[in-house]
Amino acid sequence: MDIARRTFLGGGVAAAGVAAAFPALGRADPLTSAASHFGPGDGIAMLARNENPYGPAPSALTAASEAAIKGCYYADRGLDILHEMIAERHSLEPSQVVIGAGSTEILSAIGIAWGRDGAILCLGLFWDTTVQYAERQGARAIRVPLAGDMNVDLAAMTAAFDGGVSLVQVCNPNNPTGMLVDAGALRQLAARVTPTATLLVDEAYNELADDPAGNSVVDMVREGKDVIVCRTFSKIYGMAGMRVGYALTSEENAERIRSHMMSFGGNTCGIAAAIASYDDTGFLDSSRAAILEGRAMILDAAARSGLTALPSQTNFVYIEVPDADAVAAAMRSRGIIIRPAYGEWTQYSRVSTGKLEDVARYAAALPEVIDGLGAA
Repeated sequence: MDIARRTFLGGGVAAAGVAAAFPALGRADPLTSAASHFGPGDGIAMLARNENPYGPAPSALTAASEAAIKGCYYADRGLDILHEMIAERHSLEPSQVVIGAGSTEILSAIGIAWGRDGAILCLGLFWDTTVQYAERQGARAIRVPLAGDMNVDLAAMTAAFDGGVSLVQVCNPNNPTGMLVDAGALRQLAARVTPTATLLVDEAYNELADDPAGNSVVDMVREGKDVIVCRTFSKIYGMAGMRVGYALTSEENAERIRSHMMSFGGNTCGIAAAIASYDDTGFLDSSRAAILEGRAMILDAAARSGLTALPSQTNFVYIEVPDADAVAAAMRSRGIIIRPAYGEWTQYSRVSTGKLEDVARYAAALPEVIDGLGAA
């Protein structure tokens, strides 16, 4: 199966697994409990989507609830405030910040805009849903395989770069491998490509890395380089369903991105939640601690099961297994939903952190699952 053509759910096994995790849709009274329409069903451990179930922050929930009262109004002023807050933190101008419906909308807009001018040079294995979207609109993607250790092969990307490339896209840390790209090597790639192309770095998981500032290229945006950095409130902030993401780049690039976005005005409740929790260091510290504890539990379970896990700097772990689809199916039978194989990488299983009690269920089940596959 060509990774460039895989669907987001990766085929029937994934679709069945995710579908089984959610309550069946019916025509029940919508006023009974609106919250019951979202998230996994009772007894399901959802460890497949890189979500952070410890968010949104209490500060975000309060702000979203209060903002809902004014949900009849567009979110213009709130958007201005969030632009200003993000710009101030990164020593940029508000006009250099783009806010969208999750970083997905922004990444898709970038793919469309830059894909009209040349090829998108990207990885052979990464979260490429937005690149696939651009391809469906006529863009051309050049995919570079990962290195032998499953990390991003920046040397190969440099070798593949030519004058026909308009955008070079890297996910750092990478998804689904969870591995961090060497900061120095990434800067060398930037120096090679930015004279004639734009470097796009998706830093969705940056806040979970050991050294977030040292492993970011936001400083290159401040220096005026042709670089776009994308971030999101979906991960450490626990706001995946509230759809708020942002990009940091030059004013020219920012305007170009906005001209290709589909939505405008922003989600009032999502923007309010983002404003309230952006500087909520207490929540961010506790959120990160829970994620790292869950990650350590997964790594320990892999080691106890005789498996090799890639070094993760994210809220998920990529583990080498005999058969990723078989592992996912066995876990699903236990009410534990994990990600099956990504395309041709059938011997790697991605497991997200989640509620610690759910991670504990996975950790307890993994040795049994692996033993069962061996017996089969």
